[in-house]
Amino acid sequence: MSAYGIDKRHHTLTVLVENKPGVLARVAGLFARRGYNIFSLAVAPSDDARFSRITIVVDVESAPLDQIVKQLDKLIPVVSITELAPSAARERELLLVTVEVSPETRGQVIQLVGVFEGKIIDVGHDRLTVMLAGSPTKVDDFEDLIRSYGIVELQRTGRVALPMLERSDDRSNLSAKVLGFANHTEKAG
Repeated sequence: MSAYGIDKRHHTLTVLVENKPGVLARVAGLFARRGYNIFSLAVAPSDDARFSRITIVVDVESAPLDQIVKQLDKLIPVVSITELAPSAARERELLLVTVEVSPETRGQVIQLVGVFEGKIIDVGHDRLTVMLAGSPTKVDDFEDLIRSYGIVELQRTGRVALPMLERSDDRSNLSAKVLGFANHTEKAG
């Protein structure tokens, strides 16, 4: 399995922050100052334009998870922090890869892309660029198999995740553990 696979040392945090300039730099700066290792980081505006969601996969060998959460919670722009266990979350990644192909291997690569439900997004005489979205394990498996054809360039987005939806009326079985919540107006004041 590649470095991106599921690892017990890695924990996924989703951090809802105010959508303001410099917030990502403050969060990344906190990790750098404290020596915390970021395994993966993805950020984008949420459904509410006032907020952005940062998905951070942290290496808990670099620092205990509760210490990371406490430090994040001290930042004014942080609204909430949620830990998502892999078994209770829907995690996805996007991979873009340009791979070498010859007339003999082009069909094999196209077939492999189809098996993994990927999409060919660019075609050259001796190269194909492929897009694949899926669980980190699916993306790892595809990357491992496509590597033998000759990777020219590869880019992965890092994980994004949301809690799994509940499937019963029993509200006591929450799929995500909310680790911290702060009203940003209370923190700012």
